[in-house]
Amino acid sequence: MNLQNQSLLLNIVLAIVVVVLSVRLASNKTTTEKSADAGQSVNAEQAVLDNIATRTSIRDYEARPVEQAKVDKMLRAAMAAPTAMNKQPWHFVVVSQRSVLDALSGANPYAKMLKKAPLAIVVCGDTEKMIEGGGRDFWIQDASAATENLLLAAHAMGLGAVWTGAYPSEERSNSIKKVLSLPDNLIPLNMVVIGYPAEHPQPKDKFKEANISYK
Repeated sequence: MNLQNQSLLLNIVLAIVVVVLSVRLASNKTTTEKSADAGQSVNAEQAVLDNIATRTSIRDYEARPVEQAKVDKMLRAAMAAPTAMNKQPWHFVVVSQRSVLDALSGANPYAKMLKKAPLAIVVCGDTEKMIEGGGRDFWIQDASAATENLLLAAHAMGLGAVWTGAYPSEERSNSIKKVLSLPDNLIPLNMVVIGYPAEHPQPKDKFKEANISYK
């Protein structure tokens, strides 16, 4: 074989080697990217589940305000909740004035922690947005789902919160309504008391096999 043919053969072999290496590198990169994506997906899933499992009611707060950016995020999370027929029959009253918070603490015997809290969000049902007829009371489920979203968002951002019930207690609901001077179409379902936690109670494990059945 002459020198020219040897050179041509060598170039062909080198070209084949380059192609093979390129394919292997691309395959390894794809595998690595898929592994990274899978890892991120698992981490995101675990973060969500951990946030749900570790949330607990907080009734003692530090003396510092909650940033408006976090209030906005909590409200966005609340309004991302499912709602029957997409009626969204909710209204949220954000309270940060000290005098109003103190007044609200007297409107609900189970909301005394408001005396130390910097923030409360009163979750209301709006009768003008409710389903007409037999489906009217679905507003309670809708507003409750929104409340749970709000609580989970608060916990995810390092805040502490507690759900204090109002409706269907007419006395509590009407007392809150009076303090806030709410119009007739708004019914307070609950008050979520919020702040930076000054206590760190252990969350309760409420999982019970006895509460499950399969068909």
